[in-house]
Amino acid sequence: MLPNAAPIATAAPRLKVCGMKYAGNIAAVAGLEPDFLGFIFHPGSARFVGEELDADLLQSLPPTLRKVGVFVDAPLDYVRQQVTRYGLDLAQLHGAETPTYCAELQAAGVPVIKAFGVDETFSLAQLVPYVPYCQYFLFDTKGPQPGGNGTAFDWARLADYDLPVPYLLAGGLNLAAAPQLLQLQLPGLYGFDLNSRFETAPAVKDAALLQQLFRHLRHPSDSTEPTARQD
Repeated sequence: MLPNAAPIATAAPRLKVCGMKYAGNIAAVAGLEPDFLGFIFHPGSARFVGEELDADLLQSLPPTLRKVGVFVDAPLDYVRQQVTRYGLDLAQLHGAETPTYCAELQAAGVPVIKAFGVDETFSLAQLVPYVPYCQYFLFDTKGPQPGGNGTAFDWARLADYDLPVPYLLAGGLNLAAAPQLLQLQLPGLYGFDLNSRFETAPAVKDAALLQQLFRHLRHPSDSTEPTARQD
């Protein structure tokens, strides 16, 4: 058993919408008041921001909305440049970044979300060296892409989580899963990361569908059972 066991989450879950790119869509989703917006700076992703991301728009977003840059084994200088250019609040690392890499970002004033792919070989012990250098962890389904594979993993693998770093749950979350998400009693769970199952095309989010999930998770007593399609 490791020290500083993480408590079971009791507050309303924090909500992160990842894979944003286009100005109009960013504005529409920001209007729903998510806690985090994610922007992917990995050229191998279908949601890679390229040069289309509006830096002025990001800089103008409310300070309560935390902007997250998603990187995969990127040079540290590149991460720091994008953090400055777009006013990012955190760097989410989806590759094989080491604890030393995370420590260097943290020392440069960039809070870190370290993502880990979960499959049958996943072990909580691999997280321990990262604990001092990460503000959050993110657990996603291990698949052919670093993220956005659109499938869920067995959440019971986190039932014994006992680390002091809160985490976001990702991997194929959709509107139909809302009742299950509300019932989750996983230790350390901080919020949910939403991406491919709320898209009409890569990097284009369905704001109306997201609004339904937001309402269901934030105000469950006012919500009816989700009925929207999920394909």
